[in-house]
Amino acid sequence: MTFESFTVLPAVDMQDGQVVQLVQGERGTERTYGDPVDAATDWVAAGAEALHLVDLDGAFEGARANATAVEDILDATDVSVQVGGGIRSAEDATALLDRGVDRVILGTAAIETPDIVGEIAAAYSDGVLVSLDAKDGEVVVEGWTEGTGMDPVAAAQRYADLGAAGILFTDVDVEGKQEGVRTDPVRDLVDSVDIPVIASGGVATVDDVRALKAAGAAGAVVGTALYEGNFTLADAQAAVED
Repeated sequence: MTFESFTVLPAVDMQDGQVVQLVQGERGTERTYGDPVDAATDWVAAGAEALHLVDLDGAFEGARANATAVEDILDATDVSVQVGGGIRSAEDATALLDRGVDRVILGTAAIETPDIVGEIAAAYSDGVLVSLDAKDGEVVVEGWTEGTGMDPVAAAQRYADLGAAGILFTDVDVEGKQEGVRTDPVRDLVDSVDIPVIASGGVATVDDVRALKAAGAAGAVVGTALYEGNFTLADAQAAVED
């Protein structure tokens, strides 16, 4: 997954074995959209070139709980896959990369043990995305429940220096609200690092996807808007064709 052109990544967020979308990452706000493997194969059939898989139980509890679904998706699809949620060690990450995942997404683990990024990157130079989830301008972890005091731009620069292949930036303040994206935080990150920035949070229309591309993002993760039928994956892809 090199992000040579802007990539629209359908989100397959998993909780209790089902695809869900949360509002601002809060449990209890979820809408459920069925079986993860069915969702993944449907997105590939619709033209997805890459998938964004998140084990939400893993993100909240610290241990991967939907690993079987991830394995089944890898078996059932042939597109690039990035996986996050509950990956807390270099061993966990390397096992996924060995299995065929293109990139692992590290959030809490990267914050708590920054050297893990370089450790994994030494074996897989394009293998690590660091997830920087921002709420009120502060990086948050543990399923967006704990503040870190870290500024997203400073954090992005640090992880780029440590060997991250890209930054996954989630704007928690607009995540799942279907009210549109904010491009300024994305542009600030893009301007601060030389590695790709993938944006997530707030996409409600194809204009939002266009706006993220215009802000310099290398791709956009889209969840609720696709599941609710605001637009199709083909619509989004057509909107950002070069």
